[in-house]
Amino acid sequence: MVDVRGSSSRPRSMEVVSAAHGVLGPLVRKLNSLLADECGRLKGVRREIRMHAAVQKYAKLQDPDIQVKAWISLVRKLAYDTEDVIDKFVHHLGNSSHHGSFKEFFRKTARRLKTLGSRHGIASQIDDLKVRVKQVEDLKSRYKLDDIACSAFDHSIVDPRLSALFIEEEHLVGIDGPRDDLVNWMVEDERSSTTTKYRKVLSIVGFGGLGKTTLAREVYRKIQGHFHCWAFISISQKPNVKKIMKDVISQVPCKEGFTKDIDTWDEKQFMSKLRELLQDKRYLIVVDDIWSISAWETIKNAFPENNLSSRIIATTRIVDVAKSCCQHINDRVYEMEALSDIHSKRLFFKRIFGSKNCCPDALKEVSNKILKKCGGLPLAIISISSLLANRPVVKDEWERVTRSIGSALDKDRSLEGMNSILSLSYNDLPPNLKTCLLYLSIFPEDYVIDRDILVRRWIAEGFITEGRGQSKQEVAENHFYELINRSMVQPVEIGYDGKARACQVHDMMLELIISKSVEDNFMAFMGHGQSDLANRHGFIRRLSVHYIHQDLASVLANEDLSHIRSLTVAASACIKHLPSLVEFGALRVLDFQDCENLEEYDMNGIDKLFQLKYLSLRGTYMSKLPTGILRLHGLETLDLSNTLIRELPSGIVQLIKLQHLLIKYYDGGETKIPNGIGNMRNLRVISGFNVTMSSLSAVEELGNLTALEELHLEHDDQGSQEYNSHEEMLLSSLCKLGRCKLRSLWICSANSTPLQFLDSWSPLPSSLQRFLMSTGYYCPKMPKWIAPKLTSLAYLDINLFEITEEDLRVLGDMHALLALVLTFKGVQNDKLIVRGHVFPCLKEFCLIVSQRFGARATYLKFEERAMPKLEKLVAPFLVSMAKAYEFKLGINHLPCLNHAEIRLHNSGASSSESKAAAAAIRNEANAHPNHPRVFIFNKMEEDVEETASDEEDFKEESYTDEKEG
Repeated sequence: MVDVRGSSSRPRSMEVVSAAHGVLGPLVRKLNSLLADECGRLKGVRREIRMHAAVQKYAKLQDPDIQVKAWISLVRKLAYDTEDVIDKFVHHLGNSSHHGSFKEFFRKTARRLKTLGSRHGIASQIDDLKVRVKQVEDLKSRYKLDDIACSAFDHSIVDPRLSALFIEEEHLVGIDGPRDDLVNWMVEDERSSTTTKYRKVLSIVGFGGLGKTTLAREVYRKIQGHFHCWAFISISQKPNVKKIMKDVISQVPCKEGFTKDIDTWDEKQFMSKLRELLQDKRYLIVVDDIWSISAWETIKNAFPENNLSSRIIATTRIVDVAKSCCQHINDRVYEMEALSDIHSKRLFFKRIFGSKNCCPDALKEVSNKILKKCGGLPLAIISISSLLANRPVVKDEWERVTRSIGSALDKDRSLEGMNSILSLSYNDLPPNLKTCLLYLSIFPEDYVIDRDILVRRWIAEGFITEGRGQSKQEVAENHFYELINRSMVQPVEIGYDGKARACQVHDMMLELIISKSVEDNFMAFMGHGQSDLANRHGFIRRLSVHYIHQDLASVLANEDLSHIRSLTVAASACIKHLPSLVEFGALRVLDFQDCENLEEYDMNGIDKLFQLKYLSLRGTYMSKLPTGILRLHGLETLDLSNTLIRELPSGIVQLIKLQHLLIKYYDGGETKIPNGIGNMRNLRVISGFNVTMSSLSAVEELGNLTALEELHLEHDDQGSQEYNSHEEMLLSSLCKLGRCKLRSLWICSANSTPLQFLDSWSPLPSSLQRFLMSTGYYCPKMPKWIAPKLTSLAYLDINLFEITEEDLRVLGDMHALLALVLTFKGVQNDKLIVRGHVFPCLKEFCLIVSQRFGARATYLKFEERAMPKLEKLVAPFLVSMAKAYEFKLGINHLPCLNHAEIRLHNSGASSSESKAAAAAIRNEANAHPNHPRVFIFNKMEEDVEETASDEEDFKEESYTDEKEG
C-alpha cells in the first residue's frame, strides 16, 4: 500500500508486489529517486512509501474474496494516479533550462520548488491522494482482510489433476505412440544380462493440460508388473515432505509394525524409513507435477540408488526442473507434444458425437475454428467438447461458444478444470513474471512475439529493475527465458546458442491472460470481441487496438484517454479514426508497427508525450520523421526499420537518452549517420546507417559511443571519392568500440565494396560475440584478429576468397564458437578435411560455394572426433573429387548431428557417380545412431532427396537467409 503524507523521515524498506501488476514497482523507484534528489523537501510533496506484505499475499489467492479484489483494485488505482502526479511534477520541475552561475541555478530552483506545486495544481492532487490513502487503510481494517487471507490459505481445494488418474483407456487418443516408446525405454536393460542395473529417471515436461499426468499413468500402468513395488504421488506447489513420504509408504508393502508411531515421525525419520523400505526392492515411483528444483532435491533423497533397475517418472511444467531430475547419462527428458490435427478431431468428435465421422457438414468449419484455438491441447479439447455436448447442435450456438471461450473460463463449470490447470501455472509465477506475462495479452492470436521488441517494451513500461550486476536488458531477457522455461509461452526461432529469438502464446493461455488482464484493468481492447471497452471498469491504462471504425471511434472519444500508458495499433486497424495523440498524454509506449496508412494520420501533438520511452513506426510507409519527435527527450527506443524514411533531421542527436536507434531496411539503405551522434552516449544498438554516405566526422564520432553493444552498418561506396578516408575512419572507430562493450557487428553491402580494413582491427575486440558479413566482398585471407585469443566469439559469418586447412585449424581452436558460416570461392587443393579434436563446441556449420563466376566447389570430409557437438550441417560435395575417397563424407563421425543439407556438385562427374555419391551419403545417415534428417540436393538434376526422415515434404531454403538469426 502507498502512504503519501508529510513526514521528515526517509523512506522505509519496500517490496514490489504484484497486486498493481507493474504499477507499484515503477512508483516506488520514482519516489525513491525523487526523495534522493531532495525534491521531496517541497512542502505538500514530501512523502513516505510503505508496502504491506499482505497485498502480495492477497494477490496469490487462487479465488480471492470479492472484498479482497475490491481493495487490491483501489491500491492499484491509487498507485497509477500517484505515479502520474509525480511524473507531471518532475516534468514541470525540469522544464526550464539553466543559464548563469552554479549559485544562481540553486537559487532559481529553490524559488521554483516553492511555487511549482500551486501553479500546476500539484498540491491539490497530493491532498486528494492523502485522502484516498486514508480510505484504503480504513477499508483494510473494516473488511478484516488479514482474517480473510488466513482462512483462505488454510482452505484446501480439490486437486484439478486428480481426474487425469482415472480416465478409462478407451477414452484416450494419440497416446499409444509416446506411451509405447517410453515403456520400451523404461524396461530395455532387462533384455541385457551384462548391463549395470542403474536406477533411471524419466522426466516428462510440457505445458499445463498437454496430458503429462495421463501419459505417466499409462506408462506406470503398463510396466508396474516388472517391479517389486510401486507408488504414484502428486506434489503440490508447496510440498509437505512428511505427507509425501507417508503417501509413498502407504502404497508400498511393508512388514508388520514398520509404520508404528508413523504420525510422530519427523522429516528426517520419514526419509530414513522410506530408504530402508526401498533399499532391497526394485521400485517404480511416479512423482507427479514437481514445481521446483529444491522440491526434487529433497524428495529424491528418499529413493535409494540400489542397482536393481528401479525407475522414477517425474512430471513437471518447468524445463529446468525436468533437467535437474535427469542428471545421469542414462536418464531421459521427454518433451510432450500437442495432439496432431487428426488426433485432435478424433478426440473432439468422439466426445460430442461418439464417433469422429458423425459431425454434420454445417459444423465442420466452426469445429476447425474451435480446434485451432485448442491448439492440440487435450485438456482444452475435452473441456470444450464437454461444454458443447450439453448445448444444441446448432452452428450459431457453436459460434457463440467459440467467441466467448475467454469469458467462459471463469463462469462455465465444464471449463472449470481447464481454468484451474492453467491458473496453477499462472499463480505459481512471481509478481514480476505475472506482470510480464499479462503484457502478452496485447498481441493477437498466433502472433510471433519478437524477443528484443518485447524486452524493450517491458523496460519502457517500467516493469524491469536492474539486478545485482545485471542491466535492465539482461534482467528482462531472463524474464523472457523464464516464461519459456515454465512452459507459459512457446519458444520460436531457436538460434545457434539454443536461445529463442521469439515466442508465441498458446490460444488457451492467451484467453486466460486476456481474461485476467481485463479483470484487473491491466489492459483494454478495441475490436477484440468479448473484451471490448464495454466490459471495462476504471480508467483505461493500456489500449490494444485490433480494429477501429467510426462507431468504435465515437466510443473511444467519450473515454478519458489521458491515463493510457501504452497504445498498440494493429496492422489492420483503420488509423484515421484514432483520436489525436494529444489525448494520450501519459503514454510510455506507442507502437504503430506495420500499421497501414499511418502516413495519413495526423502526428501533430506527439511532442506533448513527454513520458514516451518507446516509439515504433516499423514496417509503415512513413517517409518523413514527425518533427515533434525531436522534443521527446525521454525517448529510449526509436524503431524506424523498413519504413520509407531515408533521412533523419539533425536535431535527432538531442535525444541523448536514446538507447536503440533502428533504421534497417530490407533493400539496404542510404541514411546518413547524423553529425553529433557522439553526444548520444547512451546508444546501445544502432542499425541501418550507410557509412560511405555519411560525413567523415560522423563516422569518427561512432567511436565515442562507449555503451554501444550492437552495430549494423551499410557499407557501399556508391562511387564515393572519399571511400578510403571513410574506411580508415571506420576502422579507427571500430578499434575504439572493440575496447568497450561491442558484442555484435554486422556489415552489409549490395556490391563488392572492398573491406580491407577488416584485417587491421586492433586490439582484439574482446567482447565481440557475433560477426556477420552480408556483402559481395571476399577477404583474401582470414583476418588476423580472428584468432583463438578472441574468447567470446560465438557466431562467425565471413566471406573468404579461399579456405585453407590452416584456417580450419585456427577456427577449430576457438572454443567459444557455436555457429560458423563460411562463404568461399575456392578451397586449397579442392578438398577440405576437418581433423579430429577441433571445434569442441560448434553446433552449426555452413559451408557455402559463392554463386559468383569462377567459384569452385570442394570435397569435404570429417575425421573421427571432429566437431563432437555439431547438430546442423550445410555443405557442398564435389562428386568428381570424392570418388577417390569412395564418396565418404564422414557424417557418421558427428555424434550429435540431427540435420544436414548436402549439395552435390556434379561437374566432371557422370550420372552413375552422382547416384553413387548420394547412395553413400544415405548409407552414412542410415547408420547414424541419431537418424538425422539429411537432404541431398543434386545440382545437375535440381532435385531433392531426403534421408532418415518421416517428413512428407521439404521446401529448400537458403541458409544464407538465416544470417540475422
